Amino acid sequence: MSLSPHKIVWNNCLSIIKDNIQSTSFSTWFEPIVPLKLKNNVLTIEVPSHFFREYIEEHFIDLLGHCLRKELGNSAKLEYYVKVDSHSKGVPMPHQEQGQYQNRSIPFTRINKDEVASPYVVPGLRQVKINPQLNPAYSFNNFVEGACNKLARTAGMSIAEKPGGPFNPLFIYGKSGLGKTHLAQAIGIEVKKKLPEKIVLYVSANLFQIQFMDAVNIKNKLTDFMRFYQMIDILIIDDVQDFAGKPGTQNAYFNIFNHLHQSGKQLILTSDKAPVDLKDLDDRLLSRFKWGLSAELQSPDYPTRLAILEKKAYNEGVEVPAEVLEFIARQVTTNVREIEGTFCSLLAQSTINKKPITMQLARVITDRLVNNTPKEITVQEIKKAVCQYFDIAPDVLLSKTRKREICQARQIAMYLSRNHTKNSLSTIGSLVGGKDHATVLHSCNTVNNLMDTDRMFRQYVTDIEKQLKNG
Repeated sequence: MSLSPHKIVWNNCLSIIKDNIQSTSFSTWFEPIVPLKLKNNVLTIEVPSHFFREYIEEHFIDLLGHCLRKELGNSAKLEYYVKVDSHSKGVPMPHQEQGQYQNRSIPFTRINKDEVASPYVVPGLRQVKINPQLNPAYSFNNFVEGACNKLARTAGMSIAEKPGGPFNPLFIYGKSGLGKTHLAQAIGIEVKKKLPEKIVLYVSANLFQIQFMDAVNIKNKLTDFMRFYQMIDILIIDDVQDFAGKPGTQNAYFNIFNHLHQSGKQLILTSDKAPVDLKDLDDRLLSRFKWGLSAELQSPDYPTRLAILEKKAYNEGVEVPAEVLEFIARQVTTNVREIEGTFCSLLAQSTINKKPITMQLARVITDRLVNNTPKEITVQEIKKAVCQYFDIAPDVLLSKTRKREICQARQIAMYLSRNHTKNSLSTIGSLVGGKDHATVLHSCNTVNNLMDTDRMFRQYVTDIEKQLKNG
């Protein structure tokens, strides 16, 4: 009777492993392993415990990975199936990426012989080694794609294949907790996998600023600082909005940017705002941010939130009821960081208190962590939203002009203020053009009538209300 493919692959791996480790280690750590299946180049093996899996990962994963790639090719992957005892149900877990991504050593002659040019450089006579500062957990394998991030992720994968191409620079922006740092580092990790000879460096804008300030205070060190950054092939700057109001740092980065871009090197930046919305930054720098691709990360929709939770459960090797994951995905809607934080809190409560993960426990955790109280809207926010929607200046909205479009905008502001704030008609009138309560009441009635008869006008009001509710 012929063996199954997964058994053949595993037996071939064992024959190599046996020749490379001591017999006692082989009998202790490899003989108890049972190969379960082979699908899409993913070999699933059963191990007796979580400790067993962790020991294999720590001591033998390089050898095991070499054997698997020899048998299945470079796309080979390993999945564990942890079975604690004969009565418990096993839980599949992926191989945890432990790789330390290192740059090759490169020649660097310092002008200032007494100082190290960067905290990333190990001192040496002729060669320096630059730590890329990449977190292995921030890989593309752990980044869940959805409609909220598809453009940025696709561009990132393209850059990993060919740095310095059309998406240069790549400017990733979005609110806090949406995965900007994860995606930026994932690009760097993927470059190191595909093009290991490339010099990759991730650095926060704040740390870049500290290094620059340190460099300007010591003779010749600024020259070393600039030369160091000009050697990088893929430079990732996180939270570039922190350069605001720091003209010296901006000028240094401007010159580094120009040198790298002209040399065909890849630049990746992240920010909490789009380039057009950044303040206190040099116009020369802002214009360069727009040279390549600006990609926004948005709040994840329900399918993406659910996929993030499923991925998290899989990576942690925890079996969570589907209804619990669906409940969390519906309740936590703001950003990826809060979704993962809620899941980790749920897992911690379950583990520490030895409780099963249930809907009741999920409700307790989400009630504690998630603020579902509706945001209070102010008259000031309503006036701002109306002005932005109709593209009119705030002073024009509050003026005495009788132009039809301005009057209607003012009436909408009064109508929304009455419906979405607790202010009296008199207070609303005083805040919107200094009108009396009768004028506010008349405006509200006018808006109600127009919404009943004019579909376009009704859409105006609906759009502004959505904008207010979404913040």
